[in-house]
Amino acid sequence: MLMSRLPCLGRFWVCFSALLLAIALAGCSGGSSSTPVSTTTGGSSPASGSGAASEASPASGGGTGAGSGTGTGSGSGTSGGTNGGTSGGTNGGTNGGSGGTPVVNAADVATYHNDIARTGQHLNETVLTPATVNAASFGKLAVFSVDGPVDAQPLYLAALKIANGTHNVLYVATENASVYALDADTGTVLWRKSTLGPGETTSDDHGCPQITPQIGITATPVIDRSRGPNGAIYVVGMSKDGANAYHQRIHALDLTTGAELFGGPTEITASFPGNGANSVNGRVIFDPGQYAERQSLLLLGGVIYTGWTSHCDIQPYTGWVIAYSADTLAQTSVLNLTPNGSGGAIWMSGAGMASDGTSIYFLDANGTFDPTLNAAEHPALGDYGNGFLKLGPSPSMTVTDYFQASNTIEQSNADEDLGSGGVLVLPDLTDANGVTRHLALGAGKNSIIYVVNRDSMGKFDSNADHIYQEIRGQITGPEFGMPAYFNGTVYIGSIGDSLKAFSVANARLSAGPVSRTPKTFGSPGTTPSISANGNANGVVWAVENGTIAVLHAYDATNLATELYNSNQSGARDQFGQGNKFITPTIANGKVYVGTRNGVGVFGMLR
Repeated sequence: MLMSRLPCLGRFWVCFSALLLAIALAGCSGGSSSTPVSTTTGGSSPASGSGAASEASPASGGGTGAGSGTGTGSGSGTSGGTNGGTSGGTNGGTNGGSGGTPVVNAADVATYHNDIARTGQHLNETVLTPATVNAASFGKLAVFSVDGPVDAQPLYLAALKIANGTHNVLYVATENASVYALDADTGTVLWRKSTLGPGETTSDDHGCPQITPQIGITATPVIDRSRGPNGAIYVVGMSKDGANAYHQRIHALDLTTGAELFGGPTEITASFPGNGANSVNGRVIFDPGQYAERQSLLLLGGVIYTGWTSHCDIQPYTGWVIAYSADTLAQTSVLNLTPNGSGGAIWMSGAGMASDGTSIYFLDANGTFDPTLNAAEHPALGDYGNGFLKLGPSPSMTVTDYFQASNTIEQSNADEDLGSGGVLVLPDLTDANGVTRHLALGAGKNSIIYVVNRDSMGKFDSNADHIYQEIRGQITGPEFGMPAYFNGTVYIGSIGDSLKAFSVANARLSAGPVSRTPKTFGSPGTTPSISANGNANGVVWAVENGTIAVLHAYDATNLATELYNSNQSGARDQFGQGNKFITPTIANGKVYVGTRNGVGVFGMLR
């Protein structure tokens, strides 16, 4: 059971053989630096994106899928054709129309993996192309030091009025419970805010290497430029007080000052009807010391959604989704996924719950599932452990549909659950019969890619899997991250495997990869991100964990073509020790990568 949740990668040490890498599920993060500084080792790159087409204008690439809405919630799509994905087309329009994360500037990265569908695609990049990304002209510009491990993906806002000027701003959260607003080009600290209360320290690690040596801010925050006087960044922090009591709190911080907004922070407490683990008098109780907020925050329809993993698989724990108003930080809804059982936590290796703008999708980890179904074919006792779940967010959260593998109970008992991976919501796709399909996909420890029909996910049958598409034997390791989508292609990198590309045609993934990297990635695999200018000049970025982390760049049309890696020039571009579940952020001609004590910054060399 312990191995199922380990978001830290030192248990079997990353440098073991490929076989051990495929099962190594934990490794320690560690260390913190003192005074935050900016160490520049190269020239700054030209700005890009500010002159690119805005989110309100279609980018290049016609064909099917053009439409209103962006994947992050602004007015109209940034790209047409199949590349539109969640950035354009019907699916993007749904996201925008239902209050996803607002985008003000096309260069912004305001939420995990770029949009609420979690596609990982940044489609307004004009400087970084397959022609310019090479060791001669591209490399490390700086390492911005911070006070602890950076487990959360750095976020980026372009041209923000802050600190008596206009800056491109990088927001970095650390396990030392700090949030930094850094000038994204120079590393200058514009403000720093601790989420600790008076007399508190960061949480200890309970003697467990999942998140170590301290727990402060683990989950990727989310930004909304429209909330409060200057916009807000929403963050969940964990701490421990002088009486050894643990706290989980949600904060809304002013984007320009770091000041607390909306009367925050709000202490996270919850209970739910049930007789499962840690229940009292017919209600399951949320104990903050038993949980960590690992999965990235989701902002949808003016509500912040948090999902909770156990800390170190220490019982008792259950599966929680807890929602808060983005305007007031008041709790709006609570759902427990295993109220009459145990387990069923949400962690997805740091990926965020995904959305099509209406519903929420995620992979639940191993835990109690009720094989006895009610008349609606849902678990009679409301226990959904180890499921591919769809939530309806209003008026209160409920599981509206789900998929369970026919051997789901055996998977949970063997700790071979779905919940190690994240969900990708695909754009609206047309099948061979002209029918529009609404799909999502994910993979977990059993190395099967599950593609679900979001309108009818398949539910549970002990005799067979009723699912839209199931791809076996094509990724060779467990998935401890999430895929990315760009221009009719899905990219996925499991443990001990190559980063692989699967084409999407007639609303189906190819039966096998259409290209792959020569390089295989050890534990925890890799979560790719894509930069492109509309449909053109796609580059796939992937981080390799290790004592010396490596940033790789590949041609999106053929992963066999490596454009760059940060070890090509010896020590010139090396940027520190790797970290677990790191997702690169691409914005405005630069690439930002979290490390054990800072953020590596890459761009065009002078």
